Amino acid sequence: MPLDRPPPALPPVVLRAVPGSDHVLTPDALAFIADLQGRFGLRLHALMVARARRQERIDRGELPDYLPQTKEIRQGIWRAAEIPAALEDRRVEITGPVDRKMMINALNSGARVFMADFEDATSPSFSNLIAGQKNLIDYRDGTLELDDPDSGKSYRVAADPALLIMRPRGLHLSESNVLIGGQPMSASLFDFGLSLFHCGRALAATGRGPFYYLPKIEAHGEARFWNEVFVYAQEKVGLANGTIKATVLLETLPAAFEMDEIIWELRDHIAGLNCGRWDYIFSYIKTLRNHDAYVLPERAQLVMEDAFLATYAARVVKVCHRRGIHAMGGMSAAIPVKGDDAANEEAFAKVRADKKREVGMGFDGCWVAHPDLVPVAQEVFDAEMSGPNQIRKPRQEWNIKPAMLLKPHQGTITEAGLTTNISVAIEYLANWLQGRGAVPINNQMEDAATAEISRAQLWQWLRHGATVTLESGEERLFSAEWLGELVQAEIVRILERLGPNGFHRGHYASAARIVQEAVTAPVLPDFITVQAYDVLNALD
Repeated sequence: MPLDRPPPALPPVVLRAVPGSDHVLTPDALAFIADLQGRFGLRLHALMVARARRQERIDRGELPDYLPQTKEIRQGIWRAAEIPAALEDRRVEITGPVDRKMMINALNSGARVFMADFEDATSPSFSNLIAGQKNLIDYRDGTLELDDPDSGKSYRVAADPALLIMRPRGLHLSESNVLIGGQPMSASLFDFGLSLFHCGRALAATGRGPFYYLPKIEAHGEARFWNEVFVYAQEKVGLANGTIKATVLLETLPAAFEMDEIIWELRDHIAGLNCGRWDYIFSYIKTLRNHDAYVLPERAQLVMEDAFLATYAARVVKVCHRRGIHAMGGMSAAIPVKGDDAANEEAFAKVRADKKREVGMGFDGCWVAHPDLVPVAQEVFDAEMSGPNQIRKPRQEWNIKPAMLLKPHQGTITEAGLTTNISVAIEYLANWLQGRGAVPINNQMEDAATAEISRAQLWQWLRHGATVTLESGEERLFSAEWLGELVQAEIVRILERLGPNGFHRGHYASAARIVQEAVTAPVLPDFITVQAYDVLNALD
């Protein structure tokens, strides 16, 4: 639709007031996001319908492949627009929720970049989201600080903080607390629109933004959608076209076949692709859910050096460097164990090996989830990467066939792996319902992707009649009845640990019910967080 003929924007209705609303949901800001929703809402709905139709074709047997109609883009000689100076060196990025203290700690961590994650690391209660937007405004103004009355500690942003990149929620999500035309507005447009309206001009004036991470993209048409949103939004707030720079989280299996096309659609606004490894595993299971040839072993055996994960990582580096943008490596989710030096050194050794693999492949940077991992990862990249990045190193000798992007890992499903998936899914979701999106579990900082992998693997094993190796060495067929027994046993363990009051305050019963229903559903639900969102809103 031409920019000079906007559709009439319906006024938004905000269903609840939370702390910070008066600073964030100003009349002008609400008018801006309503304009975005009015202009792009129907397009977004059509894209989600297209996702569903593609999944139906894959369910019927049409496997993902390179698109014949975009062959010229894949084979063409072209590069994306120049990367701004502030984004040239991204060797270590730290990610985390938009909680005020965690944001300050991440900005002061020594990492080059902090990704403020409004999606997988933030439980999307309305109070959390508005507080996060208020924190971005305070970051803009240099007033992001905290005096903690419980600990007596003061938190202030240091003189040379990490570069902030904001991650809005995915295109599939809605914000049910803001209605436009009687319908929930897009969560993506809500998060992006508010941050750009309040902070875009100030960040652009300093050359430090506005920068974004775009999650859960599945096709180049969705990248085109984001590009058109950027073009329109920049014009509305008075920014030159191309000021916004986005890094696309390459975390879905369909998108792995459309990397060149995604970059092409965003060529004026793209800075890189990122390996979102945990979400990618989840997407692999979800996309190939009907096909028993692609049943995966337990998560601990899904290593990046093998099968579809190795090919995916290689293709990210190859395509990014050919197009002149960053290839960003995956997450190291280890967190320190207090008072256990041996456990810490073992975890850090695994992180070093993972980062050495990434920098050796040609990645230009990596992710960590905890400030203590920043120097560990930086040491590896400093030793192996002499310049600010490795874009100058092409990887065109890698010939990647479609079947290589689908090759499953070989391995086993053990009783321990089965019970771990149940435990992690319930524990994470219970914390998510309490308003926490980044949760330490088993010495790992877990986010929503962990719960998604866990419950999707359980569904896949149940759907395709997987055999589980018991501790005794015997084998047992995974069944819905056995799942019920294991969920019940997990509830008993939680009760013993927390007592009845802690169990109920922690919403563990709701979490267990949501997980069990998702695992036993006839069709694998797309996102368990969508199912849980209504419960979260009721509890908020």
